[in-house]
Amino acid sequence: MTWNLRFLKPAVHIARLPDLQVKRNYPKLRWQILESTFIGYATFYLVRNNLPVVSKEMGQALNYSKDQIGNMLALSVMTYGIGRFIMGSLSDRSNPRYFMPLGLLLTACCNFAFATASSYPVHLALWTMNGLAQSMGWAPCGRSLSHWYSIRERGTIFAFWNLAQNVGGGLVGIIAAYSTVMLGWRSAFYVPGILAILCAIYLLLRLRDTPQSVGLPPIEEFRDDYPAGGKGDSEKELGTRDLLVNYILKNRYLWLFAGANFFAYVARYAMLDWGPTFLKEVKHASLGEGGIGTATLEFSAMLSTVLVGWLSDKIGGRRGMICLLCMIPVFLAFVGILYSPDNKLWLDLALFGVIGFFVYPAVMLLGICALDVTSKKAIGTANGFISILGSLGRVVESKGIGALVERYGWNAALYGILTSTFLGIVLLSFTWKLTPKSAEARVVAGHKRKG
Repeated sequence: MTWNLRFLKPAVHIARLPDLQVKRNYPKLRWQILESTFIGYATFYLVRNNLPVVSKEMGQALNYSKDQIGNMLALSVMTYGIGRFIMGSLSDRSNPRYFMPLGLLLTACCNFAFATASSYPVHLALWTMNGLAQSMGWAPCGRSLSHWYSIRERGTIFAFWNLAQNVGGGLVGIIAAYSTVMLGWRSAFYVPGILAILCAIYLLLRLRDTPQSVGLPPIEEFRDDYPAGGKGDSEKELGTRDLLVNYILKNRYLWLFAGANFFAYVARYAMLDWGPTFLKEVKHASLGEGGIGTATLEFSAMLSTVLVGWLSDKIGGRRGMICLLCMIPVFLAFVGILYSPDNKLWLDLALFGVIGFFVYPAVMLLGICALDVTSKKAIGTANGFISILGSLGRVVESKGIGALVERYGWNAALYGILTSTFLGIVLLSFTWKLTPKSAEARVVAGHKRKG
């Protein structure tokens, strides 16, 4: 398979600028890349998470059942997970300056069409397509940040950048809700769609491809942080077969982290998807108190995500070890929820906070682990690969918990969550000593043996 859309191809390298200009331009452009990818990825959430905000109003207007709304969301999650792998592979061989704005334009079009439609099959198809368009958001950001920030900075930078989803996820609630109040539920798709188009224009103006495409040295040279194999072919674009087979499918570390991501997603989304219902049915919480549980999960993660990312850099990139250490308190918090008294709602909310505080950093680091164990030219594909397992984990969680509660009660569902969390810990135990340097050295050695 060849990538023939010329305008999307990686930008060519140009002659190196004088050293004085390199020193002056590099810090400015590094910040420019971080800023633009942060704003761009946050904007993707405006046209992704707007449906849940107005699903009740839309359902009432069009007589859609909760099951029909759920089908839209489930299909979107599945196409998003599959798309992360496909679009990740394409993004690894594309210029993010054009790839990411194209994704925003496509998702804006899906939102505009969704707003005009009143047919359930059309809505189902459009929101499924929106999931695919949404998958064009992460990969170009990963490619950009990996080319402009070194391995030694990766944990801190990605942790900060990861807050874009919290910012976008928070803003969409306000924008979609107030748009609906003033202009009706359809405006919850029109307004974010317009903002996505404006952001696409902004990204075209601000984003750049690799440092070499603007006359700068590669980040490893600028930061004196070359991979374990030396300079080698770290700047060589990979062919499709080499990318998929050697750097992804034959990468046993990537399989370990993908499996751990499956189980971590179960733990992450269990209380997001079912927490409010659990609190109301088992702990006798009110509607407002159930919402506080969700907010506690989300907001408790913001400080810990950055802190844990920074810590992973400081200890040499042993992110698998930190992921494991994060999952242990998550396991214990679920044990606490299982055995906490029904009249101690404050205790359950505190345990929700513990889960959010530790599980979000673990999931964030698992994404970075995928980058650490492969080439920076395979960033999008590697993350897309573990994303497929993560999305599958969420589908299993949403369907599995519902089925367990329906048949055996909430205790059985909590035991299922505990089993999943424990299996994630077991897989992560095999990565205890792994660092980006040691992983890359083994990958390089393996390629030399094959050569």
